[in-house]
Amino acid sequence: MKTIHLILSLIATLAVCSTQAAGLSGRDVMLKVKNRPDGDTRYADIEMTLIQKSGHKRVRKLESWAMDVGKDTKRVMFFTYPGDVADTGFLTWDYNDAGKTDDKWLYLPAMKKTRRISGKSSKTDYFMGSDFTYNDMSTRSVDEERHMLLREETVDGHQCWVVQSTPYDKDEIYSRRVTWIRQDCLLMVKVEFYDKLNKLHRRLTSSDIVQVQNFWTMCLMQMENVQTGHKTVIRMSNQKFNVKVSPNLFTVARLEKGA
Repeated sequence: MKTIHLILSLIATLAVCSTQAAGLSGRDVMLKVKNRPDGDTRYADIEMTLIQKSGHKRVRKLESWAMDVGKDTKRVMFFTYPGDVADTGFLTWDYNDAGKTDDKWLYLPAMKKTRRISGKSSKTDYFMGSDFTYNDMSTRSVDEERHMLLREETVDGHQCWVVQSTPYDKDEIYSRRVTWIRQDCLLMVKVEFYDKLNKLHRRLTSSDIVQVQNFWTMCLMQMENVQTGHKTVIRMSNQKFNVKVSPNLFTVARLEKGA
């Protein structure tokens, strides 16, 4: 048994050494992902399906816009269906500076109230009953985590980098995450989130990866909480890049007007 463990350790060490020999670090890979071309502005129709362990489904529809402002990103989403959540809006200002806390607001039309999502809540609270945290719904700064390139691996015929990321902030809901990144399009095809006890908590998979206006994009994502059996499926359609959009769309005042 000791011999088997030794052999496995040697294989793991050689895999890490081979990736390091290529001169690429985990941070280098994540920067490639961060800097992947995706236009200055983006639009998409989103269908979000919440699936309970029993199989019961709830469907919600949204519209999403995003705009890059320098190295920062502003994003706004409005629910359009069903009626009980219509005009609910979510606005994020994501900062590239890891030392600056992202700004997030949730507008609840039934209460005619805008709730500012605190830094800690954004890491631990789930977005509108889904399996995505508020932080998952926005762009994460590369330097919020320590990244290690573990190995290269083939997934569905595509060569991937496998990167382990450990957050510096102990308030994060996960202790580490492991990400599989396709080398040809720099999109994440699988992410595993581990809890504070180092047990697998959630698994994100993406598929239907295509090119739209010469930009690589994913059309389908599924986040599964493997500990509860609850799933959230996000399907994106009508994706557009470099669309004309006013900067005023990404303000709290506009958020409160609804879709």
